[in-house]
Amino acid sequence: MGVLGFVVWSHHMNRKNIILMLISIEIMLLAITFLILVSSLSYDDILGQTFAIYIITIAGAESAIGLGVLVAFYRLRGSIAIEYK
Repeated sequence: MGVLGFVVWSHHMNRKNIILMLISIEIMLLAITFLILVSSLSYDDILGQTFAIYIITIAGAESAIGLGVLVAFYRLRGSIAIEYK
């Protein structure tokens, strides 16, 4: 849980870089998946392991879409920094 809190904090602090935002979201998804797997193994339940496979699949699709948006953003603006006004 400490890693998840640290990632949420770093995501909040690094909101100007799209790559760091994507990495933070991926680490959050992997931490949640790890917690689901550990609880699934401790309760000897296969449903949690199946759910973890779905989360990993969704995280992969989210990465592909996020990187596509990142490439389009870079081509449009020439930078990956987000400007808040």
